[in-house]
Amino acid sequence: MKTLLPLFFILFLTLTYGQKKEIKKAIKLFETGDVQGASATLESSAALFEIADEKVLSQKTFLEGRIEQANKNFQAAFDKYMDYKSAVGSDAILETQLQSLSADAVNSAIEDNELKNYLEAANKLYLSYKINPEVNVDYLYYAASSAVNGGEYALALKYYNELKEIHYEGITTKYFAKSAESGEEVELSESEYAIYQKTKDYSDFREEATESKFPEIVKNIALIYAELGDNNKAMEAVKEARAENPKDLNLILTEANLYIQLNENNRFEELMKEAIEQDPNNATLYFNLGVVNYQNGKKEEAKSYYEKTIEIDPNFESGYLNLVSLILDGEAALVEEMNGLGNSRADNARYDVLKKSREDIYKECVPILESLIGINKNEEAIKTLMNIYGTLGDNDGFMKMKALIE
Repeated sequence: MKTLLPLFFILFLTLTYGQKKEIKKAIKLFETGDVQGASATLESSAALFEIADEKVLSQKTFLEGRIEQANKNFQAAFDKYMDYKSAVGSDAILETQLQSLSADAVNSAIEDNELKNYLEAANKLYLSYKINPEVNVDYLYYAASSAVNGGEYALALKYYNELKEIHYEGITTKYFAKSAESGEEVELSESEYAIYQKTKDYSDFREEATESKFPEIVKNIALIYAELGDNNKAMEAVKEARAENPKDLNLILTEANLYIQLNENNRFEELMKEAIEQDPNNATLYFNLGVVNYQNGKKEEAKSYYEKTIEIDPNFESGYLNLVSLILDGEAALVEEMNGLGNSRADNARYDVLKKSREDIYKECVPILESLIGINKNEEAIKTLMNIYGTLGDNDGFMKMKALIE
Protein backbone atom coordinates (compact mmCIF):
# COMPACT_ATOMS: atom_id res chain seq x y z
CA MET A 1 0.00 0.00 0.00
CA LYS A 2 2.86 2.32 0.73
CA THR A 3 4.13 1.68 -2.80
CA LEU A 4 0.78 2.12 -4.60
CA LEU A 5 -0.03 5.53 -3.12
CA PRO A 6 3.06 7.31 -4.47
CA LEU A 7 2.53 5.62 -7.85
CA PHE A 8 -1.08 6.82 -7.96
CA PHE A 9 0.02 10.30 -6.98
CA ILE A 10 2.66 10.31 -9.71
CA LEU A 11 0.08 9.10 -12.27
CA PHE A 12 -2.33 11.82 -11.19
CA LEU A 13 0.35 14.49 -11.54
CA THR A 14 1.26 13.11 -14.97
CA LEU A 15 -2.35 13.25 -16.16
CA THR A 16 -2.84 16.74 -14.78
CA TYR A 17 0.35 17.91 -16.43
CA GLY A 18 -0.75 16.33 -19.71
CA GLN A 19 -4.15 18.01 -19.58
CA LYS A 20 -2.64 21.44 -18.93
CA LYS A 21 -0.04 20.88 -21.63
CA GLU A 22 -2.65 19.97 -24.24
CA ILE A 23 -5.03 22.81 -23.41
CA LYS A 24 -2.16 25.31 -23.53
CA LYS A 25 -1.07 23.84 -26.85
CA ALA A 26 -4.58 24.16 -28.27
CA ILE A 27 -4.93 27.74 -27.02
CA LYS A 28 -1.57 28.69 -28.52
CA LEU A 29 -2.51 27.17 -31.88
CA PHE A 30 -5.79 29.07 -31.88
CA GLU A 31 -4.20 32.39 -30.98
CA THR A 32 -1.66 32.01 -33.79
CA GLY A 33 -4.52 31.57 -36.24
CA ASP A 34 -4.47 27.79 -36.56
CA VAL A 35 -8.12 27.18 -35.72
CA GLN A 36 -8.16 23.76 -37.33
CA GLY A 37 -5.03 22.73 -35.42
CA ALA A 38 -6.55 23.84 -32.13
CA SER A 39 -9.70 21.86 -32.86
CA ALA A 40 -7.69 18.77 -33.81
CA THR A 41 -5.67 18.98 -30.58
CA LEU A 42 -8.84 19.04 -28.48
CA GLU A 43 -10.27 16.08 -30.39
CA SER A 44 -7.10 13.98 -30.12
CA SER A 45 -6.92 14.63 -26.37
CA ALA A 46 -10.62 13.96 -25.73
CA ALA A 47 -9.96 10.94 -23.51
CA LEU A 48 -7.42 12.91 -21.50
CA PHE A 49 -9.95 15.71 -20.85
CA GLU A 50 -12.65 13.30 -19.68
CA ILE A 51 -11.03 13.17 -16.24
CA ALA A 52 -9.85 16.79 -16.17
CA ASP A 53 -10.62 19.07 -13.26
CA GLU A 54 -13.14 21.90 -13.45
CA LYS A 55 -10.57 24.58 -14.24
CA VAL A 56 -9.15 22.74 -17.25
CA LEU A 57 -12.63 21.79 -18.46
CA SER A 58 -13.76 25.41 -18.29
CA GLN A 59 -10.71 26.47 -20.32
CA LYS A 60 -11.55 23.77 -22.85
CA THR A 61 -15.21 24.83 -23.04
CA PHE A 62 -14.27 28.47 -23.54
CA LEU A 63 -11.79 27.57 -26.28
CA GLU A 64 -14.40 25.39 -27.99
CA GLY A 65 -16.66 28.43 -28.01
CA ARG A 66 -13.95 30.54 -29.64
CA ILE A 67 -13.36 27.83 -32.24
CA GLU A 68 -17.08 27.67 -33.08
CA GLN A 69 -17.16 31.45 -33.33
CA ALA A 70 -14.16 31.47 -35.66
CA ASN A 71 -15.95 28.90 -37.83
CA LYS A 72 -19.06 31.12 -37.84
CA ASN A 73 -21.11 28.59 -35.90
CA PHE A 74 -22.44 31.41 -33.78
CA GLN A 75 -25.25 29.59 -31.96
CA ALA A 76 -22.90 26.74 -31.03
CA ALA A 77 -20.35 29.29 -29.80
CA PHE A 78 -22.99 31.00 -27.67
CA ASP A 79 -24.02 27.65 -26.16
CA LYS A 80 -20.39 26.91 -25.21
CA TYR A 81 -19.99 30.33 -23.62
CA MET A 82 -23.16 29.75 -21.60
CA ASP A 83 -21.79 26.38 -20.45
CA TYR A 84 -18.63 28.18 -19.37
CA LYS A 85 -20.70 30.78 -17.53
CA SER A 86 -22.68 28.07 -15.74
CA ALA A 87 -19.46 26.44 -14.57
CA VAL A 88 -17.39 29.41 -13.43
CA GLY A 89 -19.71 32.43 -13.59
CA SER A 90 -19.35 35.57 -15.65
CA ASP A 91 -16.07 37.45 -15.92
CA ALA A 92 -14.57 40.27 -17.95
CA ILE A 93 -13.04 37.89 -20.50
CA LEU A 94 -16.40 36.21 -21.15
CA GLU A 95 -18.25 39.52 -21.47
CA THR A 96 -15.67 40.78 -23.97
CA GLN A 97 -15.97 37.54 -25.93
CA LEU A 98 -19.77 37.78 -25.99
CA GLN A 99 -19.52 41.32 -27.36
CA SER A 100 -17.19 40.00 -30.04
CA LEU A 101 -19.63 37.18 -30.82
CA SER A 102 -22.49 39.67 -31.13
CA ALA A 103 -20.52 41.85 -33.55
CA ASP A 104 -19.45 38.85 -35.64
CA ALA A 105 -23.03 37.56 -35.83
CA VAL A 106 -24.36 40.96 -36.92
CA ASN A 107 -21.66 41.40 -39.58
CA SER A 108 -22.41 37.93 -40.90
CA ALA A 109 -26.14 38.71 -40.89
CA ILE A 110 -25.50 41.80 -43.02
CA GLU A 111 -23.72 39.62 -45.56
CA ASP A 112 -26.57 37.10 -45.46
CA ASN A 113 -29.14 39.82 -46.13
CA GLU A 114 -27.13 41.04 -49.11
CA LEU A 115 -27.08 37.46 -50.43
CA LYS A 116 -30.83 37.12 -49.66
CA ASN A 117 -30.14 34.40 -47.08
CA TYR A 118 -32.82 35.97 -44.94
CA LEU A 119 -33.51 33.08 -42.55
CA GLU A 120 -29.83 32.79 -41.63
CA ALA A 121 -29.68 36.56 -41.15
CA ALA A 122 -32.74 36.53 -38.92
CA ASN A 123 -31.32 33.78 -36.70
CA LYS A 124 -27.99 35.58 -36.29
CA LEU A 125 -29.62 38.91 -35.50
CA TYR A 126 -31.88 37.26 -32.96
CA LEU A 127 -28.84 35.61 -31.35
CA SER A 128 -27.16 39.00 -31.06
CA TYR A 129 -30.29 40.32 -29.37
CA LYS A 130 -30.32 37.42 -26.89
CA ILE A 131 -26.66 38.02 -26.00
CA ASN A 132 -27.58 41.42 -24.60
CA PRO A 133 -31.33 42.12 -24.80
CA GLU A 134 -31.13 45.61 -23.31
CA VAL A 135 -28.32 46.92 -25.49
CA ASN A 136 -29.11 44.94 -28.66
CA VAL A 137 -32.89 45.27 -28.76
CA ASP A 138 -32.70 46.91 -32.21
CA TYR A 139 -31.42 43.61 -33.60
CA LEU A 140 -34.68 41.93 -32.62
CA TYR A 141 -36.47 44.43 -34.86
CA TYR A 142 -34.05 43.76 -37.72
CA ALA A 143 -34.40 40.01 -37.18
CA ALA A 144 -38.16 40.33 -37.67
CA SER A 145 -37.61 42.32 -40.87
CA SER A 146 -35.22 39.68 -42.24
CA ALA A 147 -37.71 36.94 -41.43
CA VAL A 148 -40.44 38.82 -43.34
CA ASN A 149 -38.13 39.30 -46.32
CA GLY A 150 -37.50 35.57 -46.35
CA GLY A 151 -41.19 34.71 -46.17
CA GLU A 152 -40.67 33.17 -42.72
CA TYR A 153 -43.91 34.65 -41.41
CA ALA A 154 -44.33 32.42 -38.35
CA LEU A 155 -40.82 33.32 -37.19
CA ALA A 156 -41.38 37.01 -37.94
CA LEU A 157 -44.61 36.88 -35.94
CA LYS A 158 -42.70 35.44 -32.96
CA TYR A 159 -40.17 38.28 -33.11
CA TYR A 160 -42.78 41.00 -33.60
CA ASN A 161 -44.80 39.71 -30.65
CA GLU A 162 -41.66 39.89 -28.51
CA LEU A 163 -41.19 43.49 -29.65
CA LYS A 164 -44.81 44.22 -28.82
CA GLU A 165 -44.48 42.72 -25.34
CA ILE A 166 -41.57 45.02 -24.50
CA HIS A 167 -43.29 47.94 -26.27
CA TYR A 168 -40.29 48.55 -28.48
CA GLU A 169 -40.37 51.97 -30.15
CA GLY A 170 -36.93 52.26 -31.71
CA ILE A 171 -36.90 56.05 -31.45
CA THR A 172 -33.55 57.58 -32.36
CA THR A 173 -32.24 61.13 -32.59
CA LYS A 174 -31.12 62.57 -35.91
CA TYR A 175 -28.78 65.52 -36.09
CA PHE A 176 -28.89 68.28 -38.71
CA ALA A 177 -27.03 71.48 -39.51
CA LYS A 178 -26.72 73.89 -42.42
CA SER A 179 -23.46 73.80 -44.34
CA ALA A 180 -21.86 77.24 -44.73
CA GLU A 181 -20.33 76.12 -48.03
CA SER A 182 -23.47 74.83 -49.79
CA GLY A 183 -26.15 76.57 -47.75
CA GLU A 184 -28.05 73.27 -47.57
CA GLU A 185 -29.05 71.31 -44.50
CA VAL A 186 -27.20 68.03 -44.06
CA GLU A 187 -27.54 65.15 -41.64
CA LEU A 188 -24.64 64.58 -39.25
CA SER A 189 -23.55 61.83 -36.92
CA GLU A 190 -23.77 62.51 -33.19
CA SER A 191 -20.00 62.98 -32.93
CA GLU A 192 -19.90 65.30 -35.96
CA TYR A 193 -22.77 67.28 -34.52
CA ALA A 194 -20.82 67.87 -31.30
CA ILE A 195 -17.59 68.77 -33.11
CA TYR A 196 -19.04 71.07 -35.78
CA GLN A 197 -20.82 73.22 -33.23
CA LYS A 198 -17.36 74.47 -32.28
CA THR A 199 -16.59 75.57 -35.85
CA LYS A 200 -17.98 78.11 -38.29
CA ASP A 201 -18.48 75.56 -41.06
CA TYR A 202 -22.07 74.81 -39.98
CA SER A 203 -25.00 76.71 -38.48
CA ASP A 204 -28.67 76.24 -37.58
CA PHE A 205 -28.04 73.06 -35.61
CA ARG A 206 -31.12 71.03 -34.74
CA GLU A 207 -32.10 67.62 -33.42
CA GLU A 208 -35.05 65.53 -34.56
CA ALA A 209 -36.51 62.40 -32.97
CA THR A 210 -37.64 59.65 -35.33
CA GLU A 211 -41.19 58.31 -35.14
CA SER A 212 -42.00 55.35 -32.94
CA LYS A 213 -41.85 51.97 -34.68
CA PHE A 214 -44.49 50.50 -32.36
CA PRO A 215 -47.46 51.20 -34.67
CA GLU A 216 -45.57 49.58 -37.53
CA ILE A 217 -44.86 46.52 -35.38
CA VAL A 218 -48.50 46.01 -34.46
CA LYS A 219 -49.49 46.67 -38.07
CA ASN A 220 -47.03 43.98 -39.22
CA ILE A 221 -48.45 41.55 -36.67
CA ALA A 222 -51.89 42.15 -38.16
CA LEU A 223 -50.62 41.73 -41.72
CA ILE A 224 -48.82 38.49 -40.87
CA TYR A 225 -51.90 37.04 -39.17
CA ALA A 226 -53.84 37.95 -42.31
CA GLU A 227 -51.14 36.36 -44.49
CA LEU A 228 -51.38 33.20 -42.37
CA GLY A 229 -55.16 33.21 -42.81
CA ASP A 230 -56.04 34.14 -39.23
CA ASN A 231 -58.20 37.19 -39.94
CA ASN A 232 -59.68 37.27 -36.43
CA LYS A 233 -56.30 37.72 -34.77
CA ALA A 234 -55.31 40.12 -37.51
CA MET A 235 -58.33 42.29 -36.78
CA GLU A 236 -57.67 42.14 -33.03
CA ALA A 237 -54.09 43.31 -33.59
CA VAL A 238 -54.98 46.22 -35.86
CA LYS A 239 -57.80 47.41 -33.62
CA GLU A 240 -55.41 47.38 -30.69
CA ALA A 241 -52.92 49.40 -32.69
CA ARG A 242 -55.55 51.88 -33.81
CA ALA A 243 -56.69 52.36 -30.23
CA GLU A 244 -53.21 53.75 -29.53
CA ASN A 245 -52.89 55.65 -32.82
CA PRO A 246 -56.37 56.31 -34.22
CA LYS A 247 -55.11 58.82 -36.80
CA ASP A 248 -52.25 56.71 -38.15
CA LEU A 249 -52.80 56.47 -41.91
CA ASN A 250 -50.94 53.18 -42.30
CA LEU A 251 -53.06 51.54 -39.62
CA ILE A 252 -56.26 52.82 -41.24
CA LEU A 253 -55.16 51.34 -44.55
CA THR A 254 -54.16 48.08 -42.87
CA GLU A 255 -57.61 47.72 -41.34
CA ALA A 256 -59.17 48.64 -44.67
CA ASN A 257 -57.17 45.95 -46.45
CA LEU A 258 -58.34 43.38 -43.93
CA TYR A 259 -61.95 44.27 -44.66
CA ILE A 260 -61.26 43.79 -48.37
CA GLN A 261 -59.99 40.29 -47.61
CA LEU A 262 -63.17 39.68 -45.62
CA ASN A 263 -65.26 41.00 -48.56
CA GLU A 264 -66.72 43.76 -46.39
CA ASN A 265 -66.59 46.49 -49.03
CA ASN A 266 -68.82 48.92 -47.18
CA ARG A 267 -66.52 49.02 -44.16
CA PHE A 268 -63.54 49.32 -46.51
CA GLU A 269 -65.13 52.36 -48.14
CA GLU A 270 -65.73 54.00 -44.75
CA LEU A 271 -62.08 53.53 -43.79
CA MET A 272 -60.82 54.82 -47.13
CA LYS A 273 -62.83 57.99 -46.62
CA GLU A 274 -61.31 58.25 -43.15
CA ALA A 275 -57.87 57.84 -44.73
CA ILE A 276 -58.64 60.62 -47.22
CA GLU A 277 -59.35 62.93 -44.29
CA GLN A 278 -55.80 62.25 -43.12
CA ASP A 279 -54.25 62.52 -46.59
CA PRO A 280 -56.59 64.42 -48.95
CA ASN A 281 -54.07 64.60 -51.79
CA ASN A 282 -53.39 60.88 -52.02
CA ALA A 283 -54.50 59.78 -55.51
CA THR A 284 -54.25 56.07 -54.64
CA LEU A 285 -56.92 56.45 -51.95
CA TYR A 286 -59.39 57.94 -54.43
CA PHE A 287 -58.52 55.24 -56.96
CA ASN A 288 -59.23 52.49 -54.41
CA LEU A 289 -62.57 54.11 -53.63
CA GLY A 290 -63.33 54.11 -57.34
CA VAL A 291 -62.59 50.39 -57.57
CA VAL A 292 -64.77 49.51 -54.57
CA ASN A 293 -67.69 51.66 -55.73
CA TYR A 294 -67.48 50.08 -59.18
CA GLN A 295 -67.54 46.61 -57.63
CA ASN A 296 -70.60 47.63 -55.63
CA GLY A 297 -72.37 48.80 -58.77
CA LYS A 298 -72.08 52.50 -57.92
CA LYS A 299 -70.72 53.57 -61.29
CA GLU A 300 -71.35 57.31 -61.01
CA GLU A 301 -69.54 57.45 -57.69
CA ALA A 302 -66.72 55.33 -59.11
CA LYS A 303 -66.44 57.66 -62.09
CA SER A 304 -66.10 60.72 -59.88
CA TYR A 305 -63.38 59.01 -57.81
CA TYR A 306 -61.41 58.05 -60.93
CA GLU A 307 -61.69 61.63 -62.20
CA LYS A 308 -60.44 62.88 -58.83
CA THR A 309 -57.53 60.43 -59.04
CA ILE A 310 -56.45 61.90 -62.37
CA GLU A 311 -56.97 65.46 -61.15
CA ILE A 312 -54.63 64.88 -58.20
CA ASP A 313 -52.07 62.84 -60.14
CA PRO A 314 -52.18 63.34 -63.93
CA ASN A 315 -49.63 60.52 -64.32
CA PHE A 316 -51.80 57.89 -62.62
CA GLU A 317 -52.23 55.51 -65.59
CA SER A 318 -54.64 53.09 -63.91
CA GLY A 319 -56.97 56.00 -63.18
CA TYR A 320 -57.33 56.75 -66.91
CA LEU A 321 -57.70 53.09 -67.90
CA ASN A 322 -60.30 52.31 -65.24
CA LEU A 323 -62.26 55.44 -66.13
CA VAL A 324 -62.33 54.46 -69.82
CA SER A 325 -63.28 50.88 -68.92
CA LEU A 326 -66.15 52.17 -66.77
CA ILE A 327 -67.45 54.43 -69.56
CA LEU A 328 -67.23 51.62 -72.12
CA ASP A 329 -69.33 49.44 -69.81
CA GLY A 330 -72.38 51.20 -71.22
CA GLU A 331 -71.60 49.97 -74.74
CA ALA A 332 -72.54 46.32 -74.19
CA ALA A 333 -76.22 47.04 -73.49
CA LEU A 334 -76.45 49.31 -76.54
CA VAL A 335 -74.88 46.71 -78.86
CA GLU A 336 -77.16 43.99 -77.52
CA GLU A 337 -80.26 46.09 -78.20
CA MET A 338 -79.00 47.13 -81.66
CA ASN A 339 -78.44 43.49 -82.63
CA GLY A 340 -81.97 42.60 -81.54
CA LEU A 341 -83.72 45.17 -83.72
CA GLY A 342 -85.59 44.35 -86.91
CA ASN A 343 -85.89 46.27 -90.19
CA SER A 344 -89.04 48.27 -89.53
CA ARG A 345 -89.01 52.06 -89.74
CA ALA A 346 -89.33 52.28 -85.93
CA ASP A 347 -86.49 49.81 -85.46
CA ASN A 348 -84.28 51.73 -87.89
CA ALA A 349 -85.01 54.98 -86.04
CA ARG A 350 -84.21 53.31 -82.73
CA TYR A 351 -81.00 51.91 -84.23
CA ASP A 352 -79.87 55.40 -85.21
CA VAL A 353 -80.50 56.64 -81.66
CA LEU A 354 -78.54 53.73 -80.17
CA LYS A 355 -75.73 54.18 -82.68
CA LYS A 356 -75.37 57.84 -81.72
CA SER A 357 -75.34 56.92 -78.00
CA ARG A 358 -72.60 54.39 -78.71
CA GLU A 359 -70.58 57.00 -80.63
CA ASP A 360 -71.05 59.46 -77.77
CA ILE A 361 -69.55 56.88 -75.41
CA TYR A 362 -66.56 56.50 -77.70
CA LYS A 363 -66.17 60.25 -78.07
CA GLU A 364 -66.17 60.63 -74.27
CA CYS A 365 -63.27 58.19 -74.07
CA VAL A 366 -61.15 59.84 -76.79
CA PRO A 367 -59.78 62.83 -74.79
CA ILE A 368 -59.11 60.62 -71.75
CA LEU A 369 -57.07 58.16 -73.81
CA GLU A 370 -55.31 60.95 -75.71
CA SER A 371 -54.25 62.49 -72.39
CA LEU A 372 -52.85 59.18 -71.18
CA ILE A 373 -50.99 58.55 -74.44
CA GLY A 374 -49.57 62.07 -74.26
CA ILE A 375 -48.19 61.36 -70.80
CA ASN A 376 -46.95 57.86 -71.46
CA LYS A 377 -47.42 55.87 -74.66
CA ASN A 378 -49.42 53.19 -72.87
CA GLU A 379 -49.88 50.31 -75.32
CA GLU A 380 -53.29 49.32 -73.98
CA ALA A 381 -54.51 52.91 -74.37
CA ILE A 382 -53.15 53.14 -77.93
CA LYS A 383 -54.90 49.92 -79.02
CA THR A 384 -58.18 50.97 -77.42
CA LEU A 385 -58.07 54.39 -79.04
CA MET A 386 -57.17 52.86 -82.43
CA ASN A 387 -60.28 50.65 -82.25
CA ILE A 388 -62.41 53.62 -81.24
CA TYR A 389 -61.13 55.71 -84.15
CA GLY A 390 -61.85 52.81 -86.49
CA THR A 391 -65.43 52.51 -85.24
CA LEU A 392 -65.96 56.27 -85.50
CA GLY A 393 -64.56 56.29 -89.04
CA ASP A 394 -61.66 58.60 -88.10
CA ASN A 395 -59.07 57.22 -90.52
CA ASP A 396 -56.39 59.79 -89.64
CA GLY A 397 -56.66 58.97 -85.95
CA PHE A 398 -56.65 55.25 -86.70
CA MET A 399 -53.48 55.48 -88.82
CA LYS A 400 -51.79 57.64 -86.19
CA MET A 401 -52.40 55.03 -83.46
CA LYS A 402 -51.38 52.22 -85.79
CA ALA A 403 -48.09 53.99 -86.45
CA LEU A 404 -47.49 54.29 -82.70
CA ILE A 405 -47.99 50.56 -82.23
CA GLU A 406 -45.70 49.73 -85.14
